[in-house]
Amino acid sequence: MRGLWVVFAREIGDAFDSAVAFVYLIGALVLSCGLFMNEFFLTARLDMAPFFRALAPIAGLLLSALTMRSWAEDLKTRTIEIWMTLPLCIWQVVLGKFLAALSLWAVFLVGTTPIVIMLSSLGSPDLGLIASSYAGAFLLGGLFISVGLFASALSQDQVVAFVISLTLCTLLYASGHAKLVAILDGQMDGLGRGLQAHASALFHYQNFTAGLVSLASTIWFVGLTAVFLGLNGHLVSRLRA
Repeated sequence: MRGLWVVFAREIGDAFDSAVAFVYLIGALVLSCGLFMNEFFLTARLDMAPFFRALAPIAGLLLSALTMRSWAEDLKTRTIEIWMTLPLCIWQVVLGKFLAALSLWAVFLVGTTPIVIMLSSLGSPDLGLIASSYAGAFLLGGLFISVGLFASALSQDQVVAFVISLTLCTLLYASGHAKLVAILDGQMDGLGRGLQAHASALFHYQNFTAGLVSLASTIWFVGLTAVFLGLNGHLVSRLRA
């Protein structure tokens, strides 16, 4: 466990020392909160549904940007050779990087809680619904982070890693879009709905934003996150071999 926390502390330190974390987090907070406030003043509804609708694509962009350098930078500067010589298990390094990025995502989510305070001061929003939506957002972020780490291990070019990660996140998100589901169902009955239920992050995320804390959706998020982390570990272990 000590090795894992050494990696975690190193990754967090690098993110804040280079100001990457500050820039991305502040930018994402301004964008997401700005979109919500614009919607709020237009509709005057005491709920965060517009915020959580906009959050999924923002998460894809933010987390692809945050994770693109995780392995790509190590590969480019050859510091990955240092990781390989340290008395650390591959999984300690992978999980340390994952938990560091997940912590930054948690900081971002905490940074949006003034919206909850504002809505509560104006009326009585459904706090249970808001809590379940935050739980879904946290799980969605964990999945996108694992995708980003996997993409970063594929190339030493950060831009390439970003594009691969964003593409994969977009596919996971778009596969549950109602229009795509309708088109695929029109081609073959049940194809779109099957893809939506088994391969769509949007479908499972929407369960949470609808107030349904589903065990099946939780298992789907955790399971797919573990798959991408496993692929990440496999790629890195090949470098050590």
